[in-house]
Amino acid sequence: MTQRPAPRHLLALAQLSNSVGDGAYYTTSALYFTQVVGLSPARVGLGLTVGWAAGSLAGVPLGRLADRRGARGTAVLLALGTALAVASFTVVRGFLPFVLVACGYAAAQSGLAAARQALLAVLVSAGERTGLLARLQSTLNAGLAVGAGLGGLALHSGTRDAYLAVFVLDAVSFLACAGLLSALPAVAPGAVAGAVPGAVPGRRPAGLGVLRDRPYARVALLNTVLLLRLPLLSLVLPLWITTRTEAPAWLVSGLFVLNTAAVTLFQVRAARGVDGVAPATRAVRRAGWVMLAACAVFALSAGGGTAWAVGLLVLGAVLQVVAEMGQSAGSWQLSFELAPPDRVGEYQGFFGTGVTVARTLGPLVLTSLLVEWGTPGWLLLGAVTLGASYAMGPAARRAAGRFPDEVAQGVRVG
Repeated sequence: MTQRPAPRHLLALAQLSNSVGDGAYYTTSALYFTQVVGLSPARVGLGLTVGWAAGSLAGVPLGRLADRRGARGTAVLLALGTALAVASFTVVRGFLPFVLVACGYAAAQSGLAAARQALLAVLVSAGERTGLLARLQSTLNAGLAVGAGLGGLALHSGTRDAYLAVFVLDAVSFLACAGLLSALPAVAPGAVAGAVPGAVPGRRPAGLGVLRDRPYARVALLNTVLLLRLPLLSLVLPLWITTRTEAPAWLVSGLFVLNTAAVTLFQVRAARGVDGVAPATRAVRRAGWVMLAACAVFALSAGGGTAWAVGLLVLGAVLQVVAEMGQSAGSWQLSFELAPPDRVGEYQGFFGTGVTVARTLGPLVLTSLLVEWGTPGWLLLGAVTLGASYAMGPAARRAAGRFPDEVAQGVRVG
């Protein structure tokens, strides 16, 4: 008899599958929509903003669906929905269809992220989740790097068929993801790996559900502030390097490779020991100090010659990725540990909107703050990040206090 693959291996393979497709899609989509579909850059930006706004609204109800109807089945359906949305981009010919498909794509992606987190909570015990999430993040980055390489081949070709092949690849990658997720064990809705029966009373959402949980919402809001760093690598640093420093433009690519490789190699190590609320808040607090140092180093790169700029930008990028890995590990732990175990999908859907908000507001905020203000803007970003990281401790302790002492086995305060 063939031994069934372990759930963690299937989850990793599913992550690798769709991240390869996403890496190719992210590399080529903007040029496809402008050069092949014929949309203006402004319309592409507006359409994607509307789409991700819709996705952020869909995360909570789709996560709630995963809690109620089963995380595995919901994740499989949403992976199939993402594949359909990606394939639909190949027949889009106008702005309105583009916006509609973008909304469907973003909603399916946001819901899939929440359902996968709920699935992880069902299949993996609480003490192992952050470590597994770190491995999945490493897998994600490796897949994105491979996909970006494939997307680069399409960009080099520059033909319509090459771009369409990327979208087909991405759609197929989500079909493969759906197949891998369907091979996971079926678990009843509301079940939680490692939970003590009756340890945490089941609470069905009423009305606004997670939105009424103010302590958890405060933690999610602080995490959103910390996630404002997301556009740094893809948008702000390229602009900073080319307009404010003497560094060569090719360094943008080098810093991206450095970040991707560091997360792939060291994210698991960065997550070790982050196994409760207290260790998680300490990790976030340390990350705040490192991010402040990174901002100061980036600010200094504007003064001096090429060698000075390159050296400081590389140092700043190293500090930034160290902060990123520490903050990620801490936030993963908090997002799970502070959520009612029978409503992980709903709560993860809400927590995940921080990524969407940061990616939507981050470009506007950070380009104004950093590229236009320069050094004061970098220092302000570092100070805000440090302040949010210190505020996370009291907010997390208050959120942990929502659970009675007698259910300590269900929610570990650390």
